[in-house]
Amino acid sequence: MVTSISKAKSIENIGDFWDTHSLADHWDETREASFTVRATRKRRITIDRDVFGQIEALARQRGISAETLVNLWVAEHLRKGRKGQQAAQRAKGENP
Repeated sequence: MVTSISKAKSIENIGDFWDTHSLADHWDETREASFTVRATRKRRITIDRDVFGQIEALARQRGISAETLVNLWVAEHLRKGRKGQQAAQRAKGENP
């Protein structure tokens, strides 16, 4: 794959080209494009500042973002909750 403006053959070369060139200098070489963007909506939850500080510290120790750590914890908690709920239903003789 060779790009039309930079003549680059790799993503890295394309990046190198645009690091040192301006699109303004190549505007007449562009063409209109259309595309669809499918972005997922993010939900936000407010967390106490002190609690978030502790989460950030733990996340930093693990080498991950605070958001990733919270998502892992919530997913784990939900999984355990479902397992407990299914066990309780089985104990009552219900089908989970």
